[in-house]
Amino acid sequence: MTERKYTVAKAGLRIDGFLHETIQNGGFQLEYEILDNQTSDGDFETPDILVKFTGPDVDLLLANRAEMLLALEHVTMEMLRMPSEDHSRISFDANDYRLLRIEELRLSAQAAAEKVKRTGVPFRFSPMNSRERRVIHLALRNETTLRSESGGMGPGRHVVVYPAGMPSLPDPPYVPEMRRSSGPPRRDGGPRREGGSRRDGPPRGGRRR
Repeated sequence: MTERKYTVAKAGLRIDGFLHETIQNGGFQLEYEILDNQTSDGDFETPDILVKFTGPDVDLLLANRAEMLLALEHVTMEMLRMPSEDHSRISFDANDYRLLRIEELRLSAQAAAEKVKRTGVPFRFSPMNSRERRVIHLALRNETTLRSESGGMGPGRHVVVYPAGMPSLPDPPYVPEMRRSSGPPRRDGGPRREGGSRRDGPPRGGRRR
């Protein structure tokens, strides 16, 4: 077995310290576990480290397509100074959001493949991050009559599914989506309470179980 580049033993204390301070300063009621992830060859994502969040404020992490969860994941990787090619080695999750999202993407890839086979017309997905694009590509990797490729730039990066022999089409201009808040209102309309406990640290903020 190839030695893992990132493990709880190597990076867990730094992740724990950063998350605890961030959660405490933000006044969130969250707890977390930092785990060496167990994966199999059939998994679409194979991170070395998995951080799982629980607590009353998990709904805030998952609002707007898990915008805060993914942002917290990203700034944690920046804190660790991880190169971009290693960003798939750490994964943040709550309420199995990532697993459910992967399954959603897999089914979407299958539906797109069937449509392209039936119509011969390329199918263009909405913009998504690199990890989600990778899931689409992996879901279609065994298709012999189709091919998938990423197109666009920056936040407009997306996946296009083509009939195998069709040349690539020019990228359309990127138009940002209108942002809508899907998160719940604050429970009391005022500042959020600090809460949660930590077994080996200050009594507020998140903890590593």
